[in-house]
Amino acid sequence: MNINELRRERAAVNQRVQALAQIELGGTALSVEQQAEFDQLSSKFNDLTAQIERAEAAERMAAAAAVPVDPAPAAVAAPAAASVPAQPKAPEVKGAKMARMVRALAAARGDAQLASKIAMERGFGEEVAMSLNTLSPGAGGVLVPENLSSEVIELLRPKSVVRKLGARTLPLSNGNITIPRLKGGAIVGYIGADTDIPTTQQQFEDLKMTAKKMAALVPIANDLIKYAGVNPNVDQIVVGDLTGSIGAREDKAFIRDDGTANTPKGLRFWALPGNVLPAGDGSTLQKIETDLGKAILALENADANLTQPGWIMAPRTFRFLEGLRDGNGNKVYPELANGMLKGYPVGKTTQVPINLGVGADESEIYFADFGDVFIGEEETLEIDYSKEATYKDADGNMISAFQRDQTLIRVIAKNDFGPRHVESIAVLAGVTWGA
Repeated sequence: MNINELRRERAAVNQRVQALAQIELGGTALSVEQQAEFDQLSSKFNDLTAQIERAEAAERMAAAAAVPVDPAPAAVAAPAAASVPAQPKAPEVKGAKMARMVRALAAARGDAQLASKIAMERGFGEEVAMSLNTLSPGAGGVLVPENLSSEVIELLRPKSVVRKLGARTLPLSNGNITIPRLKGGAIVGYIGADTDIPTTQQQFEDLKMTAKKMAALVPIANDLIKYAGVNPNVDQIVVGDLTGSIGAREDKAFIRDDGTANTPKGLRFWALPGNVLPAGDGSTLQKIETDLGKAILALENADANLTQPGWIMAPRTFRFLEGLRDGNGNKVYPELANGMLKGYPVGKTTQVPINLGVGADESEIYFADFGDVFIGEEETLEIDYSKEATYKDADGNMISAFQRDQTLIRVIAKNDFGPRHVESIAVLAGVTWGA
């Protein structure tokens, strides 16, 4: 029995152990026979693990003790082949394990045990295979283990403008988290002789976040699903599709969703009415300077901490500001080439609309302290797949995954969003610059 057969046998033993454990977790006591079987399987699992470890150790020793074979006379007479310099091993694509898990599950049509076998046969790695072997598919799909999904969640940072600008993430314990904030400060003052000390009474409010379900549909070509091997380019495409779709939907929610229909409330609807500032027509540089200054001043007047302030705007607005020139032909905001505006980082995203207002040509500019903004999230993802489903593309056209030879992956994440202090957000509304 070779080492791979030992691993497969151990996986089968583990599957039976998990089944017995589920019986007991369901509130049913194990019978005497089941307890005896559990003990026997546990012992067998340990024995197989020891065998695998010995086999692995033997392989390592054999490799270390290997000596070159004496060359045959013909080989001695033959001219030496050109040597190939050693190449460093390419680093594994971040999130590759999740991508391989998706490919294996889709190839196995959702059967976790078959997917585990496919993962081993295709060389996806023991961690992926073992994770698949312990999955319990439910009605809503398969829950991805935290060790695999955490890599993908971390990859959302460069994909999501709100995350990239510094919004802080917190784990949602049982789907909820409460962050207290000081609403009114202590009363402090100087006193003279025979004068009462002012009463100190702090006022607190809470930022309460509750897990809200976000679903992203990711069409993946079946050619990538069928690819039987490990290729960083294939992994990169799958990971890029997964994170790109999730990141775009997160930005829409965290910037402009209104908190209804079980969606998070975005920056636009967290902002105080007094911090939603009308923008001028941008016909002169002075008007533009005044508008940008108003947004910054709104936070400064509220004594915002400004630990990680930043801008969010539509690409149209960004390109308009980048192209502005003064009377001498010099760029007004040359720092935009480095992604900065007035000393603060800028994030541009198409999730900021440019078709608002009566004329359908208005946009918005956001200025916020992202060090004071929080994303509460559950650190696991749920995936499901379909080869027959239909979906809408970016233009609203219905697309058949079956007709396009695609597999539609559905990724579900649970998160919420909110600022600790609502005064840390300012919005320039009615921006028509560049329209």
